Amino acid sequence: MIPHLPLGQWVADLIDWLLAAVPWLFDAISAVMQVLVDGLTDALVSPPPVVWIVVFTVLALLLRGPWLALYALLAFLLVVSLELWVETMQTLALVLVAAVIAAAIAVPLGILAARHRAVSVAVRPVLDSMQTTPVFVYLIPAVFFFGVGVVPGVVATILFAIPPGVRLTELGIRQVDREVVEAAQAFGARPGQVLREVQLPLALPAIMAGVNQVIMLALSMVVTAGLLGAAGLGAVVVRAVTQLDVASGFEGGLAVVLLAVFLDRLTGAFGQRSVLSRFRQARAGRQRSAPAADTAVRPSAVGAQQPG
Repeated sequence: MIPHLPLGQWVADLIDWLLAAVPWLFDAISAVMQVLVDGLTDALVSPPPVVWIVVFTVLALLLRGPWLALYALLAFLLVVSLELWVETMQTLALVLVAAVIAAAIAVPLGILAARHRAVSVAVRPVLDSMQTTPVFVYLIPAVFFFGVGVVPGVVATILFAIPPGVRLTELGIRQVDREVVEAAQAFGARPGQVLREVQLPLALPAIMAGVNQVIMLALSMVVTAGLLGAAGLGAVVVRAVTQLDVASGFEGGLAVVLLAVFLDRLTGAFGQRSVLSRFRQARAGRQRSAPAADTAVRPSAVGAQQPG
């Protein structure tokens, strides 16, 4: 007969001990998260919608071209027409705060995992567990530690979105050509310089792909955050489900899709405009200008030889 192992009770005891030992820590985290989300929400909601629509359209035009700019214009005009502008901006604020914090944790952790084998071995099973754990499991400790509202939604979103950022950052740095790294080391570059000037620029497309996945997973948690009382499109969908309101549910879901497509295409542009491509373009420009410089120098050299 196999004895019962009370793992669940041990976790519950750990949560109770943390709540009793460091309540100030969770209060501080909750206060910071609330300030960040509220401040960004106010910044997005306070101006008239046309202001941010113009900003989003111009940003899309600069980063991806006229097609995404046209999409941004039509998509956000449709959101205004559906009378979901405030909820969409509340969702955008929640997603941006969660994605920035998740990326700030994931990218350095991915760099450590790529540079130290022991860290990679230790982190891999944790990431596997985080990615395979059901979404609703994240809600239990979040509610215990932070109550009900936007903060537990942000915390659960951060935890859910971290793994792809870590994995793709590690993968991108490991895929950098070893000969390039060895060449930089041969010229006397220190490890920090190799990371900063060689590995990170070359791994930037993979890192930005990780950031893109972080944002997409954060958006996928919108409805789950709505279950915890977070405002935004998640609350609209949850309310529609509880009231069996098909129209509101469809409109809320459509607004989430429109926002997700815009953020996906926009963040994808950062990976395409990598430092490596800009370096190659600059190098090609210097090579094209070199013949012109030679022709400018040669006549002067001939002129200098004529008096002799």
